[in-house]
Amino acid sequence: MTAPALQIARECPYAPPAQHVEMRENGGVSRVRLPSGKEAWAVSRLDLIREMLSDPRFSSDRDNPNYPALATVPPPPPSGGSRKLLIQLDPPDHAPARRAVISEFTIRRMAALKPRIQEIVDERIDAMLAGPRPADLVEALSLAVPSLVICELLGVPYTDHEFFQTRTAAILHRDTPPQERGATYAALRAYLTELVCGKVREPGDDVLSRQLAAGADTEDVVALALLLLVAGHETTANMISLGVLTLLERPERLAWLIADPARMPEAVEELLRYFTIVEYGNSRVATADVELGGVLIRAGDGVVSLSNTADHDPEVFPDADELKLDRGARNHLAFGFGPHQCLGQNLARAELDIVFTTLFRRMPTLRLAVPAGQVPFKSDATIYGIHRLPVTWDE
Repeated sequence: MTAPALQIARECPYAPPAQHVEMRENGGVSRVRLPSGKEAWAVSRLDLIREMLSDPRFSSDRDNPNYPALATVPPPPPSGGSRKLLIQLDPPDHAPARRAVISEFTIRRMAALKPRIQEIVDERIDAMLAGPRPADLVEALSLAVPSLVICELLGVPYTDHEFFQTRTAAILHRDTPPQERGATYAALRAYLTELVCGKVREPGDDVLSRQLAAGADTEDVVALALLLLVAGHETTANMISLGVLTLLERPERLAWLIADPARMPEAVEELLRYFTIVEYGNSRVATADVELGGVLIRAGDGVVSLSNTADHDPEVFPDADELKLDRGARNHLAFGFGPHQCLGQNLARAELDIVFTTLFRRMPTLRLAVPAGQVPFKSDATIYGIHRLPVTWDE
């Protein structure tokens, strides 16, 4: 019997697809058919996803022909010399590669960076207040802040932001044709190769230059730059937009938060859980026969993590479909789990905390400029978010 097609797009912006919820309630491991036509297993319970992500018999190698990709990128030519991204590495290669860069994203480092993040946020809000109304919050703030921050961290000229933002969007759009996605990916890698080679000649005070100074291979640094540049702005940008929309739609909860801004870290965690925007990012392929949730997964089988559905599991999070800003739970999967847990999670938390706190303090009359039902959600992208968020405010 042919497995049912996996529903990809959300029916409701604030809830997992009903199909995913049904699979979670029916044991949490289900056979599905991917958009490519290949069959894979979908895992929808939080405990089972954590178990799978902790098991080295499940591989992250996206070059594996059985990897359950929702969108494909043609492989580079054999002579391209391209290295795998950190998220594609398995043991024993992954741990030393991660250790080489993890010190750049510690809580201590992010605390030292907070004053500069605050300056960037204030500068962007100053520009919004001086500009026309209504404004698109995505362009004016959501994309700008994380892009500026990651550019400074990596030593990437912010003047090139339009180049990498548009190409990132094309790569992450599920309907981008494979050949076009491959060409876009290659163009972004070529840009970063030139940038990194420039740092070999003239090092700066940035993450990439420090990796080179520590002896990292140029191609490895290019791969790291590609991962951090794409992941470092697109994910946080979408969370800023979703968070602002959600809080504006809940004025009583927003008023509670404004009155006690020390609760913002709790609210950020709940927003991260509630949306879990990288909902399919923790997919794997089995390298051996493994039993998971009472189901035998054969070597070579792909496994798709339905992380958003797992983060709405009422067995783990009481009243999981409700947004409870004081929930304070950090055992969600918004940043993944296990060895591949998001490298930049401390940076993302710092940016979200500062953006939300500053925006609603400095723009207390901020409101949507269109009905909420007209806001275009990214049901067509591999990272969930909002395409545009028109807002306005009083003088």
